[in-house]
Amino acid sequence: MSQDSRRWKKHTKRTDNTEKERKHETVANSKKARDEKTLLPSRDVVSTCNEFLPWLQQKAGIEISSVLTIGNSIYGRSLFASKFIQAGDCILKVPFSVQLTPDNVLPEIRSLLGDNVGNVARLAIVLLVERKMGEDSGWAPYISSLPQAGELHSTIFWSKKELEMVRQSPVYKETINQQTQIEKEFLAIRPALDRFPQIFEDITFKDFLHAYAVVGSRAWGSSKGLSLIPFADFLNHDGYSEALLLGDEHKQVSEVIADRDYDPGEQVLIRYGKFSNSTLLVDFGFTISYNTYDQVQIWVSIPEHDPLRIMKLELLDKHRMQTITNTNDVDSSGHSFIIKEVRSSRGKGKGIPQSLRAFVRVLSASSPQELKDLEMEAAKNDGRLARRPLKDMSREIQAHQILLSQIVHLIQEYDASIKRLRPVNLPSIDRQLSLRRRMAHDLLTGELRVLKSAYAWLTSYCYTLSTGNVHPSAPG
Repeated sequence: MSQDSRRWKKHTKRTDNTEKERKHETVANSKKARDEKTLLPSRDVVSTCNEFLPWLQQKAGIEISSVLTIGNSIYGRSLFASKFIQAGDCILKVPFSVQLTPDNVLPEIRSLLGDNVGNVARLAIVLLVERKMGEDSGWAPYISSLPQAGELHSTIFWSKKELEMVRQSPVYKETINQQTQIEKEFLAIRPALDRFPQIFEDITFKDFLHAYAVVGSRAWGSSKGLSLIPFADFLNHDGYSEALLLGDEHKQVSEVIADRDYDPGEQVLIRYGKFSNSTLLVDFGFTISYNTYDQVQIWVSIPEHDPLRIMKLELLDKHRMQTITNTNDVDSSGHSFIIKEVRSSRGKGKGIPQSLRAFVRVLSASSPQELKDLEMEAAKNDGRLARRPLKDMSREIQAHQILLSQIVHLIQEYDASIKRLRPVNLPSIDRQLSLRRRMAHDLLTGELRVLKSAYAWLTSYCYTLSTGNVHPSAPG
């Protein structure tokens, strides 16, 4: 993906209302996630960090926070409550003036960068310049607080052998595509960097990759495109939290409002966004053991040998359900779909996209007349193709069994991949490999859970139709 289409941490406008999204069934999991992440700051870490906040407050000219302290947790640098925090309290304010953005690129360098150089690469250049300046940099305390080489675990840093652990997941291809994109970015900025050998003479692609990943994992979407926000980026992610980083354009500050009470010593957490483990792993370099936002991307194709293939492709294209050729299978054209966890096998299948069910209905057609009937039905209703259950119950079952068969196959492949990972905590392997194996396990088990939920719903749906309990007359 291009650098500006990544899934950035959400920097919400201050005027937005926080969505009330936590359901009763997630409260226990939320508490468990918070308990697992909480670790009191050590004396050594506090002593080495106690100058950072005063430096930032002096640079900003205002108080950043009076209720938070920097510490260490199993996730690295973290923020902890230094005193009791009540839900609704503003716990930090970071002015826009002390945030790093692409505008911080030196003017003489900026003038040499083409439009094909995105905000991530530009901000990475800012980090490289400030790091090169060392203690002479006005941002030295912040730069030194950022992750060092070897401390990031995004899949773009994984070895080929490590990446094989997630080959079954779409993360595998996405990682390779992202690595290729970053290489293109580096080649695009290299001529500009070469004009300033006193700064960039020793800069390698590895250096740029690290800076690029730091931006990718810590930057927030903002009115400047992207912003690195000192102190706020020490906050760790909790998918169940309702606390967000809020941008107030009028006050020109980024701030966080506590979503719950915190006792002194508790780690304070916010939600970066509603991100699946695939997003967290590729863009941020961590996973969650149970992620309620997990999802799976699947590919459904129209085989080359289908006698109605051309008619189906034309019909889908006409109704804006364009297909593409799978680069790994030149004999098929199809479409990729995102499946989310189906919470109940008895409901309406929320989590399985309506567009996917429509696609398999078209795919199951065995005669030109069936395709014409689908087109006529769409014209009579809202214009959307195959969004209603097929009138022929047996054809409706067959369509969903096509999808069911593919999901069964994926479940078997995911099961095999997970078995190859076990056990995930062998004492004989190094810490980094053990950590990345656990992340791969979190990713694959989460995607497998989503597939199994889809399987349960599809099985129930087909059984219900086959036993004649419900006639598929309502929209599916």
